[in-house]
This record gives sequence, structure tokens and C-alpha cells, in this order.
Amino acid sequence: MIGRKKVLIMGTGKSGIAAAKQILSLGGEVLLYDSNRKLSRTEVLSNFESGAVSLITGDLYPEDILGVDMVVISPGIPLDKPFVKMIDAARIPIWGELELAFQSSKGKLCAITGTNGKTTTVSLVGEILKSHFADVHVAGNIGNPFTAEALETEDGSVTVLEVSSFQLETIMDFRPDVAAITNITPDHLDRHKTMKNYIKIKESITMNQSEEDSVILNYEDAALRSFGRRKSLKPKVLWFSSERELKEGFFLRGQEIHYRHEGKDECLLSVSELQLLGRHNYENVMCAMGVALRMGVPMEKIVSVCKEFPPVEHRIEFVRERSGVRYYNDSKGTNPDAAIQAIRAMPGPILLIGGGYDKQGEFDSWVQEFDGRVKYLVLIGDTRKKIADCAKKYGFTNIMFAEDMDEAVRACAAYAEEGDYVLLSPACASWDMFKNFEERGRVFKDCVMAL
Repeated sequence: MIGRKKVLIMGTGKSGIAAAKQILSLGGEVLLYDSNRKLSRTEVLSNFESGAVSLITGDLYPEDILGVDMVVISPGIPLDKPFVKMIDAARIPIWGELELAFQSSKGKLCAITGTNGKTTTVSLVGEILKSHFADVHVAGNIGNPFTAEALETEDGSVTVLEVSSFQLETIMDFRPDVAAITNITPDHLDRHKTMKNYIKIKESITMNQSEEDSVILNYEDAALRSFGRRKSLKPKVLWFSSERELKEGFFLRGQEIHYRHEGKDECLLSVSELQLLGRHNYENVMCAMGVALRMGVPMEKIVSVCKEFPPVEHRIEFVRERSGVRYYNDSKGTNPDAAIQAIRAMPGPILLIGGGYDKQGEFDSWVQEFDGRVKYLVLIGDTRKKIADCAKKYGFTNIMFAEDMDEAVRACAAYAEEGDYVLLSPACASWDMFKNFEERGRVFKDCVMAL
């Protein structure tokens, strides 16, 4: 497939480097490109044997793509960039990192997308699969590129992927045996432009599936409920719901998770047996149960692993208790809907740290959750004024601005009383002040531990 082809890899992040290594291992010639002129050539090329790849930085010109047989684009690069359009106009095939890895992978594959809950669900599915299968790979948007794992897979391998909307934009033949969509709420509209387009991209995870495959869907998401009922949808649908009892599927009855199938109603566990907090996490558990079940794991193993599974780092992660105040890191709450779930998961008064990079979303629904829950709002980042103005519109005025995370944490500690909860759940991306949400979460934890 790759053979002696000359492949242009666009982007030198984790997925770009992993894709380049995969191309080299398949016998291809690699040309790396990054628009950042200040990029350290030595640092990038240190990932490879001397002379193995070429590197272009800055502008990309038509002569640079002469002789290029195909392009692999990193998910962080928007498809409307001028240099991408230039490549498209030259009729050079453009693959995404996800498609490249899929073409080389073996074994069974499940893939999970959605606006929120992906990381927790994928991590839980990975642990469940490991309890039953010998060779399990957990990869994708979770931090370990699929290209770094694909060549390690065998016919008996089982892989679970976290898949983003950015990755789904460039799939062609990608086909998981089991797919799942956790939910769809407004996010990344700065890139996808309209909600209709964003929903369509998320739904495309099923576009190559057949009647032999399965998709797990959230019945309480209106867009997914409509999608799951389409006659054109080929895979078998398995529903989960946190709001109502279903004729078939997983659902929450009071404080119990049930599975109803073939007329049987089975109580699987009480949510008090889980280490995860909040209704949104109960949805993640039910989604993971559905994926694992359709991948062939016995129910008793699924339930056992769910009971032992700890919260994922940066997703409503308990940090410490100090002077009767509990501190939680929800740096993964990068959009209002995710941040709403974190607020709802806190069992007491909240001092909330929010704000960050502006993805051109609105904050009204998030702010409306403050009433009766949030005592103080401490804002950082580019969206500080936008969020403050929104909060004031709804009558919330206990607002403070902070220049950095340390100042924000210290402000919360100063105003918090015994029984309060200090919560970092920004409702924004991190790219204005941090490399990623992981760095933001680590900085928050360091600041909390330094109090």
C-alpha cells in the first residue's frame, strides 16, 4: 500500500511523528512539514535515524509537493488552510492519521466518539477488555496515537480508540466493529462552523459499518435518538439512558444500572458501588458496558471491572482535602456541557475556577447552573470578560479575575469555608495559557498541593 511512495506528513506533534515512523516502517519516503518557522529542527529530527526524513518549516510551496504521492494530515490542522487546499487542488490523496493506522491494523476494533465522556469511556472499555483478551491496545485521541499501535496489532488483537471530530473529518474506509457516540453538544464550532456539520461528522463514525457491526448510542441525546432510528443506519443499535427505562438496552432505575434484553430485566449494580461521581459518569459506564458486551466480554467481567475503575486524571479528579475543603481537578471540562456535569457532581457549595481559550461557544447554559451551587467564580484566560458578562446577565456577581492558576487557587482557598468544594472546570480549552488540558490540570494540582 505504502511501498516506495513519497509521503508528506503535515504536522510534527505526537500523531505526526508516529505517522512518519509508520510510513518509514512500511518502506515509504517521508517528508515532514510544519508551518511553525521557529520549530526546533534538531528536536523534531531527533525522533528518527539521521537522514531518514526531510523537514520543511514555514510556508509550503507548489514545488515542495512535486513527486509527493500522498499526504497524511494531523488532526489538529484544519482542512480549510491554504496549504491544504493547494494539495487538494493538486489532486494528491489526503489521509488522516486515523485512516493510515486503520489500513495497517489487524484484529477487532471498537471506536468511541462524542463531545464529552470519551476519555473516561475509552479508559474503562480498555480495562474491561484487558480482563478478557490477551492483547489489548488503547489508543487514539486519548494521548497514544493509533499509528503508534497499529503495526503492533495481530489478528487476535483488540483495539479501543478515542476518536475526535477532527480525526473523523478525514476517514475513508475506517470501520470499527463496534462504534459508540456518547453525546453531541456544541463544541469546536470555530472549526466546524455549524452544529449541523459537527453532528454529521460525529455520526460518520458509522458510515462504513455493516449489519454485522454495532453502534452504542445515548437515548437521551435528541440528535442521536433521531440518528439511531434512521432506516439507512446499518449497524445494530444498542441504547443506554440515564433518564428513562428502555425496552432494550442499559438504563438507570433510581440508583441502579439495569440491562434489559430479550424480555429480561437484569440489575447489574448500584451506582454506590462505583468510584465515579455524577450522572454523566453513569452514562459513561453504561456506554462502556455496551461496547464491551458487543465486543464479546461476559457481563460478570464487565460489572466487576466497572466497580473497581477509578476516575480518569483531569476528569473530576479528587486532589486533596485541606481545612475541610475538598479540591477537584476537572481540567478536561473544556466546554460548557462537560463543565455543567462537573458542577452537578459536586455535593456541596462550589468555588469555581473557569475560563480559557475561546472556541466561539456560548456560556449561558453553564452559568445558569450556578444558582444555588456556585458561591464564587474565579476567572482566568482569554474568555474572562466574556464569561463575567454572561454571568452578570443572569444576576451572578461573585466574580474575581486572576492572572494565573496560582492566584486563582489562592483566591479560592482564601474564600472557601469548611464543607466547600474548589473545582477547576474551565468550560474552555487551555491553549491560551497552557499546552493542553493535561498541563493545566497538573499546574492546578501543583498549586493546590503547595497551599
